[in-house]
Amino acid sequence: MRILLSNDDGYFAPGLAQLAASLADLGDVSVVAPERNRSGASNSLTLDRPLYLRQAANGFMYVSGTPTDCVHLAVTGVLDHQPDMVVSGINLGANMGDDTIYSGTVAAATEGYLLGVPSIAVSLASFEGRHFATAGRVARELVQRFSATPFPEPILLNVNVPDIPYADLRGIKITRLGRRHKAEPAVKSVSPRGETMYWIGAAGPAADAGEGTDFHAVENGWVSITPLQIDLTHAAQVSDVRRWFNPEQ
Repeated sequence: MRILLSNDDGYFAPGLAQLAASLADLGDVSVVAPERNRSGASNSLTLDRPLYLRQAANGFMYVSGTPTDCVHLAVTGVLDHQPDMVVSGINLGANMGDDTIYSGTVAAATEGYLLGVPSIAVSLASFEGRHFATAGRVARELVQRFSATPFPEPILLNVNVPDIPYADLRGIKITRLGRRHKAEPAVKSVSPRGETMYWIGAAGPAADAGEGTDFHAVENGWVSITPLQIDLTHAAQVSDVRRWFNPEQ
């Protein structure tokens, strides 16, 4: 089995090292990750400059671009054979609800999915990063499950793992994305040179976080697995917009 790993925290991130170690004996594992932290890069492709691919001392390959660049280059030009799976992570911090829109971790998996490769994004739902091994073991079990029983159609899974010992996990729940309240205000400050600068405000707290959501599952000690899709069409509004443009029809 050929497995491509990527992330958005950078090729040096401990979560990526844990993921590679957890999957090392399951097949031919390749790592192509960003040269630096690209959290929040979403699904951006670099089209205005060339990209450079280099190899680190640990054997990981890294790219001067985004997580999406990494997977795109790996699948379309770097690897000799198309991978059987793409696994992105292990992200430091959750990617739940609205986070998935901005997440580079999810974006790397999404690019694999768009290129026809079954893909999984794995996140450790804490910024403390105490139990990467728990998320690594969960990722390993998912890859083993896919290897033994391939999913019958293209699949993109968003996985969030509580930052607790593996033995304390309550199990796995298949969930839907929750929703957050709107983000906190931007933080305005002044640079040492007297220039006004801004930091993007923190993500809002969970709003739609009831039973069945990813937020609820992780908060209660369950691994959350949410199948994602890429069709952004708001099907329920198609007829309303049609009438809006053609009120007499």
